[in-house]
Amino acid sequence: MRALIASSATGGHIYPALAIAEGIKKRDPGAAVLFVGAKWEIGKELVERAGYEQVFIDARGFDRKNPLNNIAALCALARSSGEIKKILRGFRPDAVIGTGGHVAGPVIRLARRAGIRTFIQEQNVIPGMANKLAEKYADRVFIGFEAAAAHFKEKGKLIVSGNPVRAAFAEAAAERDRLREKYGVAASDVCVLIFGGSQGADAINDAAVDAIGRLGGMPGFRFFFITGPQLYGQIRKTLTERFSEDPAGLAVMGYADAIYELYAAADLIVSRAGALTVTEIAASGKASILVPSPNVTNNHQYYNAKALADAGAAVILSEGEIRGGGLASEIERLAEDPETSDAMGRAAHGLAKPDAVKAIVDEIFGN
Repeated sequence: MRALIASSATGGHIYPALAIAEGIKKRDPGAAVLFVGAKWEIGKELVERAGYEQVFIDARGFDRKNPLNNIAALCALARSSGEIKKILRGFRPDAVIGTGGHVAGPVIRLARRAGIRTFIQEQNVIPGMANKLAEKYADRVFIGFEAAAAHFKEKGKLIVSGNPVRAAFAEAAAERDRLREKYGVAASDVCVLIFGGSQGADAINDAAVDAIGRLGGMPGFRFFFITGPQLYGQIRKTLTERFSEDPAGLAVMGYADAIYELYAAADLIVSRAGALTVTEIAASGKASILVPSPNVTNNHQYYNAKALADAGAAVILSEGEIRGGGLASEIERLAEDPETSDAMGRAAHGLAKPDAVKAIVDEIFGN
């Protein structure tokens, strides 16, 4: 198998792509997997660390608010067509998989015109524009949530696979007790993992500092706080100014390579509601407090969060509601009601689709 995977470099697109690549290599250890990304994006190191080869094209996203800014994007699209054709001729893929973003669309379109089998994978309840446009060029469309089907036209192409998650999440969940011991979390501790996505989020970071200040010194609370790499220095400065020393039971980090271990060790997750995060929460079987970003297209994070909340697996709070002690109050409420928290975790796990990668890989291999 020779598989070409086109993905934008944000965690929400790259991690599903890496999970699919992992599944392909597990099915066929001799498979050749090549990633296509955009020259101008950050996050390329995620693919490098996973050990896959990658090439880059001159693709850029369109600015819906300022149409004049799209001149550069249109010029880049014209240039990228030649680059993509050259990649397809050189690599000769058996299948091309797109996981979203402005890189995936043109790659899928040109691969289909070249007679190559094409697949797209949509993570969100409300699909991204790139995947909606690429739908007509795809042989199959894998969707993470059943509700996403309403937003695609060609129903016969749809497969409700669930979102692909790296195998490490299920493996870590099975090692919960060992991982709590590894990170110094006592059996009676309430451990809270807080993060704002792969790049961090100011609103969540501010509320986290406040919540840690209110609860961090209380017996029985542990906090894993992932700030995002660009915001780590700022948060460390804020913590130093606010506290003479870090509150007991606090671990602060800019980024976590093995975040699946932190999921497994935690009792409660506080995060944005990106599709991948919501899927990882379900796979890990954890209660969660979700704070959807208000700055995303079609408010899609709210609908991702709602999929968990409607099942009784999550609490949704707005950015306004987590300020002024709001996040601390909700964490404390759930900590004091372990029966509810446990039920939320079970409900989350009930939404998990552990065979998502297999379902996708089966189609790619034509099984």
